[in-house]
Parts: sequence; structure tokens; C-alpha cells
Amino acid sequence: MSTRTAKTRALTPADYLKKILTARVYDVAQESALEVAKNLSRRLHNTVLLKREDQQPVFSFKLRGAYNKMAHLTPEQLKKGVICASAGNHAQGVALGASRLGAKAVIVMPVTTPAVKVEAVKALGAEVVLQGDSYSDAHQHALTLEKKNGMTFVHPFDDPEVIAGQGTIAMEMLRQHQGPLDAVFVAIGGGGLISGVANYIKAVRPEIKVIGVQMDDSSAMMQSVAKGQRVTLSDVGLFSDGTAVKLVGEETFRISRKLVDGFITVNTDAVCAAIKDVFVDTRSIVEPAGALAVAAIKQYVAEHKTKGETYAAILCGANMNFDRLRFVAERAEVGEEREALFAVTIPERPGVLRQFCELIGKLPSFGGGKSSRQVTEFNYRMSDQARAHVFLGLTTGVRGESSKMAAHFTKHGFEAIDLTHDELAKEHIRHMVGGHSALAQEERLLRFEFPERPGALMKFLLAMRPGWNISLFHYRNQGADYGRILMGLQVPKSDTQAFAKFLSALGYPYVEETHNPAYRLFLQR
Repeated sequence: MSTRTAKTRALTPADYLKKILTARVYDVAQESALEVAKNLSRRLHNTVLLKREDQQPVFSFKLRGAYNKMAHLTPEQLKKGVICASAGNHAQGVALGASRLGAKAVIVMPVTTPAVKVEAVKALGAEVVLQGDSYSDAHQHALTLEKKNGMTFVHPFDDPEVIAGQGTIAMEMLRQHQGPLDAVFVAIGGGGLISGVANYIKAVRPEIKVIGVQMDDSSAMMQSVAKGQRVTLSDVGLFSDGTAVKLVGEETFRISRKLVDGFITVNTDAVCAAIKDVFVDTRSIVEPAGALAVAAIKQYVAEHKTKGETYAAILCGANMNFDRLRFVAERAEVGEEREALFAVTIPERPGVLRQFCELIGKLPSFGGGKSSRQVTEFNYRMSDQARAHVFLGLTTGVRGESSKMAAHFTKHGFEAIDLTHDELAKEHIRHMVGGHSALAQEERLLRFEFPERPGALMKFLLAMRPGWNISLFHYRNQGADYGRILMGLQVPKSDTQAFAKFLSALGYPYVEETHNPAYRLFLQR
């Protein structure tokens, strides 16, 4: 929905400055803290400031713009009520703002919206209407209800009052930090946040760069600015659902192409790593959109090799779906390149697995300094009489080590493929290593537990007797106190007594799963 017509004079930065200075947001919003990310700053050799919009009452900046829009409505308009379409943070901002102003709020949400978000909006006193399978469907239905009931539509980004409300974040930042500030990094969905921030900064301190950040699969604003006209994306990625917008606003596009100094795109792994970085410094978990700016700062520093500069990142939201945390934790290590993944081929003969484990233990550090690697994943299933394929995960010390590690394995007779940046391997293959094996005769299946400490897995593997062939091995370091391994060993019936003595002497708690029905259905032939 456009907020300007050909007859309306385009607002200038001076106009927006006045709107921002007089914006009404503090009836519902609080002045969020601007904190130094000490650990991240030390790692990057630059000062990183975090604007904590994740600590707002609805855990997002969105209530600023929504409330400012509604606060400027006439009593007659408020009496008729407000309406919006949203499946996330904007919905909660409108609901909270309307309740404070005593206005009826109708929120149109796609039927696919998670129940937790629907209930959160209802808890703030709004009426929820579920319509359509996508945001576009919900948006069109909201416009229909707006006309039918005479309500006021509160746009999530393409409205001057909404933009001005978001601009109060920049007003606070420059008041809180009056020293050197080289750049402010801002996540972009539809463009409301960066439009408000850019207008204030360029009016007050134009020397500060304003950098827009988008996901590499949802870069509508970046593509639009590059082409000089608004571009509608055919599809957008949904990991960062808070910025998954196919078409940016008309007004936000006009502002961004004039005032934003540059754009950066980041990928899913980089955002997961940034979520972890924020957690390490704040002990708070932000949503993917909330971590975009931090991911961009890290990428900017790596590309420009800067030192001693000061950057600010707006943590714009913390409405994280709990069920995403496992995915984020797993991908964070790869995103930071703290974990490398490999497919390693080894000859299928007795003693070779032990040799390979010893080679892992002696891997040098390719970034200089002492090497202290840990095995994060080790998956294998017997499938070939001549060769075995191992899916291996290892911690790394510096960026770019994975290719050198792969070359080192290959040099020593173990052909290795670097899978660190392979999306199929990271998302699916790592969970699919295994299956039936006609070669795994007289197989015994056991689950082991051992205290998870550096070198524990290697100690366990080296304790295995070479007389019994390992036919299956699955291990993944989940960061818990105890490591868990599923192992298949080919043990002839004549060795039953000797195997029992071996397990007793090994000293690790175990459970035999040879007769488990799941094993028989999916792994045994």
C-alpha cells in the first residue's frame, strides 16, 4: 500500500527529523540500552555496540512505529479501530499500542501462523482473523476489512509516521554514544527501520555510514536500489522471517536509495554464528532478523580488514521460535568456521581406522599456534568390501582451515572432500549416513556413554580391539556433559565370552541394542 501520491510533496530529511523529534513512542516503548559487546569487540579488534531493541516489551522495535502511527490518529479514527496484516512482531506492536490507546485492533494473520504467535497477539487484547496461506493473502484481506469497516490500516513499514517512530532508535543511539561512530548496521525487511535510522543520522551526523543488511535469499531492497526501481522477488527465504519481504515499500525505497551508504547480504550460517555471538556477550537469544546486523559487522571487518573503528548493530528482535534453537546451535559452528566437515574415504582393512584416528590426533594447526582439535562428528556405515566412507566433523582454529585439512588427509592416503560449505551435506547427508548393509554379518549393536572432555572420543576409539571389525559408528558432539556413541561390531558367536570380558574391562557404560526393533528395521539386513 503506497503512502504517497504524485500530488504529495516528498518528505525531506529535515521533515523526517522533525517527525522523529516529536514522535510519540514512549507511552509503550522504552529507551533501550546501547551496550558494548566486549567479547566480540575483542575478537574483531573493533568496538561493537549493540542497540538492545530485543528488550522492548514485545521483544522488538516494531511497537515504536506502530504506536506513533496510531497516536497521530484522530479520536474518530481510533473509535473505528485499526487493522494490520502480520504474522510476527508488527502484530504485537499494533495490539499493544491499540490497547494503550483504547482502540479496537484487528490483526489478520495467515492460517499457517504458529499458535504461540496467535495467542501472544490475543493476550494483548487484539482480535485475530486467520486468512490465507501467506502474508500476501492476509494483507489483501486486511485491506478489504479496512474499507468495509472504516478502520485505519497500520502499515508495517511504508508509512511516514511508522518510519518516524522507528527513527527514534537512531535518536537514542546518538545521544547515548556521542563519541566516534564509523557505521551503523541495520537489518532490512520492508525498509521502515533503516529509513527512520538513515533520515535521523544523515540529518544530525552525516559522516556516519548507514549500512543495510539483508539475507542472501531475501535481498529485495538491495536488488531494487541496484536496478533503480522496486523489484518483486518471486520467493524469499523464511529462516529470517522478520525480514522475508518480497516487495519493499515505495517510500522506504525512495529513502534508502538516497541515504543508505551500502548494502551487505549474509547467509544462514553467518546469522546462526551471530546469534551465538550475541548470546555469549549478553546471555540473550535474538531471532535471526535480530542478528543480521552483527553478522554483517563481522563480514565487513573481514572484508575491509579494519581495526580500531566503532560500529553499532541494532538487535531488532528476539521473538525466536524455540524449535529453531537446535538448528541454530548446529549451524553456528560452521557459520563461524569453528567446525569443518569432511567426507573421508579409507581402505576397508583391519587397523586402518585406528591409523586414521591417530592422524586426526596429530593434525597440525594451519593458522599458526598450538592445535587443539576436537572431533564433533564421526559417522560411518560399512557398505563396501574395499573402501569405507566416513562423515567427519572437526573443530577449527581459524577461518579457511578446512581445505588445508582436507589436503592433509589426502596427502597421507585418506582421500578427503571438504563439505564445510556444502548445503546438502550440512542439512541432510550428515543425518543419513547408514542404512542396511549386507556385509555387516554377526553384527552386535551397542550404545556407549563417556564423559565429554577433550580427547575422550579418541581415547574411546583407540581402546577398541582390532580383532572385531567396526561396521557402524555414529557420534555427534551436542555440547552435553556426556558423549553418546552408537557402534556396530562384527563379533563371531565363538567370541561371545571374550567380547563380554572386553566390554567389562572397557569400563564405559553401555546398552546393547542388537535386538532393538528399530535397528532391525532400518539398519540390519
